[in-house]
Amino acid sequence: MTQSSLTRRSLLACAGAALGSFTLGRSSAFAQSTATLKIGFISPISGPLAGFGQTDGYVLTQARDALAAGVTINGTGYGVELLDRDTQSDPARAGQLARDLINNDGVDVIVAVSTPETINPVSDACEAAGVPCISTVMPWEAWYFGRGAKPGEASPFKYTYHFGFGVDEFYEAYISQWSLIETNKKVGVMYPNDADGNAIRAVLAPKLIEAGYEVVDPGAYETGTSDFSQQIAQFRAAGVEIFNTFPIPPDFAAFWRQAAQQGLHRQIKIVQLAKTGLFPADIEALGGLGDNMASAAYWHRDFPYVSPTTGLTGAQLCDGYEAATGKQWTQQLGATLSAIDVAMAALAAAGDPKDRDSVAAVLPTLKADSIGGLVDFTSGPVKNVAHGPIIGTQWQVAETGDFDFNYVITENATDTNVPITGELRAYNA
Repeated sequence: MTQSSLTRRSLLACAGAALGSFTLGRSSAFAQSTATLKIGFISPISGPLAGFGQTDGYVLTQARDALAAGVTINGTGYGVELLDRDTQSDPARAGQLARDLINNDGVDVIVAVSTPETINPVSDACEAAGVPCISTVMPWEAWYFGRGAKPGEASPFKYTYHFGFGVDEFYEAYISQWSLIETNKKVGVMYPNDADGNAIRAVLAPKLIEAGYEVVDPGAYETGTSDFSQQIAQFRAAGVEIFNTFPIPPDFAAFWRQAAQQGLHRQIKIVQLAKTGLFPADIEALGGLGDNMASAAYWHRDFPYVSPTTGLTGAQLCDGYEAATGKQWTQQLGATLSAIDVAMAALAAAGDPKDRDSVAAVLPTLKADSIGGLVDFTSGPVKNVAHGPIIGTQWQVAETGDFDFNYVITENATDTNVPITGELRAYNA
């Protein structure tokens, strides 16, 4: 199915030989049901990871409005209820929220978005209880191997599925992005001692070395570190011109202010951020130091796809958010909506959307259109995983408009359907 064929009124979700579809709004031509499909939604709305959840309330409102009249799946009408919960950025709370939704609310499927601190404990709770779970926005390696799967062995997971980027996507985007500016190919990396950092260190750093980059790694640091003088001194002494990190926002803000005080920022040509630097607030908090920070987008308003659930394009979703809130759009808008799109596709493809095992059975072969593009669980690097893109981007000071920075796309190696909208600038120019 092409993206242009998607409309607000219909969705086709393929699951192997089976084809499931839902229609928004209940039709009298079909038998009606008193059943309600319950979708649990878990994300970090508050706490240090709150940037990931900032836009979720708006997205949920759009989805609820679109689904308010119910849906018809395989000739039967259902109500749809979205039950959202805030982890407060606490992994233990995330797991408990999932168990409460399962045991007390009787959800049919759970959607978990953003970071291992949210997704892994929710996925574990769902797997233990036999409840389908769809997740996105963390490296798939940290989700898959971080939860106990072993390389070369069969997947231990039946109910939990994840889509999105992995180390290969980061590698392709970084190699593409870093080739846009001449450097000495010395990369200083600062990866935390957490699921993200450990997965990236184990897989990405060796690939960069194979590609001819010299990696300077001071070793894992603990989240909440306040003094980065040792790392800064090592990067300065090595003469690194590229810097790459996967921290939470407060840690990077502390590091980069110290880097500026100690002169490291003057030798860096590319500051490549992940996990932080994703949202306008992260960059605005740095003041002038935020200009020309390189980032990576798992979704962007210029993605050329449409949400089957809401019928919204990326531009429509972002324009609506800015008009409603007065705040600049963030890439989490599309990521969150894409997860809801996939959850709805899974329910539509199941023989009985109220039967958890029936929903789980269609996930291994599910192909679902979303506002982030096609999510295809048949093409993943491992079972239970579907690839997703990472697009090279950069924050550039805006000369016009209502916001401080423009978020421009500088490369598109992992999804060439996405348009390039700007040129990468050297950080220290």
